[in-house]
Amino acid sequence: MSSGESHYSKQQSDSITENVMRLLQDGSVAVVATLIEAANAATNVGAKLLISDLGATGQTSGSLGNEALDRAVIEQAKLLDLRTDTRVVQVKEFAPALTQWSDAKILLERIQAEPRLVICGAGHVGASLGKLASLMGYRTTLIDDRKEFVTQQNFPEKNIELVAAEDWSQAVKAAVGNGRGVSVAIVTRGHSEDEQCLRAVIGLDLDYIGLIGSKRRTNIVLQRLRENGAAEESLEKVHAPIGLDIGAVTPEEVALAIMAEIVAMRRGGKGGSLSAWRRERNAEG
Repeated sequence: MSSGESHYSKQQSDSITENVMRLLQDGSVAVVATLIEAANAATNVGAKLLISDLGATGQTSGSLGNEALDRAVIEQAKLLDLRTDTRVVQVKEFAPALTQWSDAKILLERIQAEPRLVICGAGHVGASLGKLASLMGYRTTLIDDRKEFVTQQNFPEKNIELVAAEDWSQAVKAAVGNGRGVSVAIVTRGHSEDEQCLRAVIGLDLDYIGLIGSKRRTNIVLQRLRENGAAEESLEKVHAPIGLDIGAVTPEEVALAIMAEIVAMRRGGKGGSLSAWRRERNAEG
């Protein structure tokens, strides 16, 4: 590799690193594609392409060294399974027309900040949820207006941030930020607190938002927001009542039901029984 190519590669790597850091701060999701193997010795193995918008536009920085290859890899990156953080693909698998690159291998890596969970309410369910989320690697913020409920003595875990709220709305807004990469679980002790928390985040681009309570209680809160101008599209995104139906009774079981739904949303799961197909097949037989 010439000194010019080496200088270019360093510039490209520095630029991609800067963009990755910015994306992580924004809570965005991106894919880094790296050329890890190619039959043509003249190709720039190690070249990287950052796809920072997995939607229709496919915004990018860097290049794998060929425009047609870049375009094909961008489309492939959009199909990366939400359950998969990394995957190695051979070009002939997804772009057979690019015969000169057929044997080349591309490493696809999904770049995403550690998942965040903001919990409104540190009662029995909120406390159990915070500890479970922490155990699962979520960076957790636990908010309550009762200072004695959010103490280090109760929550010694290092990745749980404790917030004693003087004002629910302000505390929740500060914790959530722009909402990207953030899940919110509203598990407070009453209608008023629920409504304040939900009003603070409704309309944000959250990964997940759930509201605890019976169908009647959650409908009351949602109707109040509707009457005060909240968009129906935003209200439809609220998981209320919160969590998957696993027959949960204890606070720990309710926390499990909530985390199961959050993970299903994040990973693209359906939340059903994995063994259901076997019963269906046996029934058909």
